[in-house]
Formats: sequence, structure tokens, C-alpha cells
Amino acid sequence: MRISGAGKEFLLNRDFAVNCGIRVKLQLTTVIFMKIFYTWVIILLCLPSTALLAQKLTAVEKKIAAAVDQQIPQTLRLLEDIVNVNSGSLNVTGVRQSGELLRKDLEEMGFTVRWVIMPDSIKTAGHLVASRKGKKGKKILLLAHLDTVFEPDMPSNPYTMLNDSTVTGQGVVDDKGGVIAIIAALKSLHQTNQLNDATITVYLTGDEELGGIPSDVTRADMITEAKRHDVALSFEAGELNKITTSRRGADTWRMYVYGNQAHSSRIFSERAGYGAIYESVRIIESFRQTLSGEKYLTFNPGIFAGGTTIIDSVDNITVYGKDNIIAAQSTIMGDVRFLGEQQRREAREKMRKIVENGNLPGTRAEIHFSNGIPSMSPGEANNALLQEIRKLNLDMGLGEMQPNDPMERGAGDISFIADHIPSLDGLGPSGSGAHAPGEVLHLKQFPVLIQRAAILIYRLSR
Repeated sequence: MRISGAGKEFLLNRDFAVNCGIRVKLQLTTVIFMKIFYTWVIILLCLPSTALLAQKLTAVEKKIAAAVDQQIPQTLRLLEDIVNVNSGSLNVTGVRQSGELLRKDLEEMGFTVRWVIMPDSIKTAGHLVASRKGKKGKKILLLAHLDTVFEPDMPSNPYTMLNDSTVTGQGVVDDKGGVIAIIAALKSLHQTNQLNDATITVYLTGDEELGGIPSDVTRADMITEAKRHDVALSFEAGELNKITTSRRGADTWRMYVYGNQAHSSRIFSERAGYGAIYESVRIIESFRQTLSGEKYLTFNPGIFAGGTTIIDSVDNITVYGKDNIIAAQSTIMGDVRFLGEQQRREAREKMRKIVENGNLPGTRAEIHFSNGIPSMSPGEANNALLQEIRKLNLDMGLGEMQPNDPMERGAGDISFIADHIPSLDGLGPSGSGAHAPGEVLHLKQFPVLIQRAAILIYRLSR
């Protein structure tokens, strides 16, 4: 593309002209107007048209894709609005506000909206649930999450257009873009009268980034809802040519190691022993040597504290000690990620054996595991759904579809229900930099991914 300044020539490049079948030459009066026009021409005219031109879509499906196109300006305004509301997992007010931004659209489409409120002790906002019942097709559960990792006391990163194809903002791709993709897909179905008699539930959790702990409380309602449905589609970040049929689970662990406090000059002696820190290092290194080669299994000691005294709470550890005193205590906190219940169980058994056997002289240790998010195990039911979206991808002219390697995805809400109903994940927007400043969403692919989601919902609900 060549842009020579305000009031000068604006000419889309050859690739754009070839891909879209158009050549645009305009006289623009201001740089601001030029920037706005360039953004919307590409989003509204070029990329979404790939779905409209696909020969294997039915007439109804082409209308659904066209409806997505028509609503892109409103879709991006809603995305901007929700990104600019801080909804860190612990920001109860912000998470609720994010959910309430969607209530009007959902109710206008015939959904009944409710909040699943958590007990005060859990200190999270709960979940927004919207449902409508019909008599045709599969009963579909749509998942995304309202919360982000960015709490109010962290540096602000508002919704900002970086260029014609990229937007940044807190949680823009993980997972506010996924939330808006659901709303936009449903609105296109509603506009084309394809929601009539469909059974769909939208389940937007408010604490996914915290792992939904304790899950027997925070995910009880979601599991109940899942059992009433036939398939689940989750809108974590996605790609044009990859989809998630399996995800690893994630648990947490804490290890406590004890030694004999004594003068440092006596370390390694029979009476003083080796101290808590040496024993902690032995155990951690044994974890690495014994378990690190196992496929899909990872474990990370994220916090390591050792000294004479440790004050340990849920959220933080305070440690006291001196360089001339043998450490009497250490606490190590970490996670373990796994695929399938067998790997989860066997990993715990191996780690316990290392902790409890072969302790260095004058030391002892114990380890405790806490259930986090289960894994989404691969299976025939998920593979059948993969074939559905693989066919749709080809019908839209988007190319072959492959399943993600489980190592490429972290744990997610879909895992809580994947043992109950066939499930797919990764139907949300494409982007990069999740959980970090500068997280971005790819605008050029966003309309196409919404179209694909809408048509998939339509096909499943027939």
C-alpha cells in the first residue's frame, strides 16, 4: 500500500486487489479519515468475503456469513467496551460489569439470563448463564470466560488499534474476544432466523484464570448444565487451521521439608544433618531426573523458600534465616500438568515416593496435592466433532483442519465437562501474547472465525 499524506493518493496494494477482486483509489481529506477507511475496508470487504464466496456453503449459511459481515462495526464496538472494563478474576465488580454489558443482546435474542453466585468465602463474581430452549438438533453449550489475569492494580492496557490488522488490550484474546465471538455468532443466527427452536446455553465463567478452585463448588452448576446438553464448544483463542480436541489438566502441590536448626559449621555432621534446603534440592532434582522425560507431563516448582522460620499462607510466604544457620524448614509450591487421569495418578505416586524415601540425614519431607483443572482427554466423541469442523473449514475454503498438540494448550474450563459430553475448544479469535502486556487480537481473521463458529452452531442445531 502507498500513502503519501493527507489529501493525497490512497491505493490498496496488489495483493489486496487480487484477493478481493477490487481496486480502490480514493481522494481522502484527512489522515484520520484515511486510517478509519483503511481499517474498515479491509475488515468489512476483504476477508469476510472468503466465506461468502465459498461454493460449498448453502444459501442459508451464506446469509449467516453475510450477517456477521454486516455486524462487524457493532461487534468491534462491543469488544472495545468489554476490554476497557477491568475484569481481573478478583475484581468482582468488573467481572459482573463485563457480563452485564452482554445482557441486552442476549435477552433480545430470546435468552433467559441468570448469574450463578458464589459463596462469599470464594470471593469471585460467579458466572453469567444465558439459555434458550427448542426442539430441534443438538443441545449446544457455548463456553468462554469473563475474567482476565489483569487485576486493577496492574498497569492499564486499554483497547488500542496498533495497525490495520491488530488490536491490543487487557484480555482482548484471552478471553474477551472469545466472549464477543459467541455474541456475534448468535446475533448472525438470530438475524437470519436460525435460532428458532434451537437449544443453546451460553456459559461465561468469572474465575477461569484462577482455575475455578474449589471446583466442587465453582463448577457444580456448569457440570449440571453440561449433562443437559449434547455438545460443548469453547471459545478460548483459536486459529484457522487448528482446533483443540484435548487439553492437559493442571493441579498444584506444596512440599514441606524439615531439618535440624544448628550452627552452619556443623552441617553434614551426624547430629546436625544436611538441613532442609539440601533435602529440598535433592527432591526437586529427583523429580526432574525421574519424570521429565514423560510425554505430556510437566511440573514446575514456582516458589521456593527456605530458612530458619517460614510463615506460610495461601497467598504468600514469609521466610526468615541467616547464612550461618542451617535451614530448619523449606516450602516449595508448584504445579503439575498432565493428560488423562492415569497420568495424573501415576505422577502423584512417583512424586510421593521420591519425597518420602531416601531422605538425607537429619531431614524429612511431605508433599500435598490439590486438585485444580482436570484434563480434556482425547476420544472418539471429540474426534467426531473434529470431523464436523474439518468439513466446514473445507466448505468455507479455509483449508485443512488439524487437532492441536495437547502440549500447545494450557488447562481450561472445557476440561471440567469434557468427560460428560463431546467437546471442542479453540473456537475463539486468533492472536498472541496472552497473559502479558501487549496481548493482541488479529482483526483480519476475526470475522472469518466468527462466521465459522456461527455456521458450526447452525449445522449442529439443525
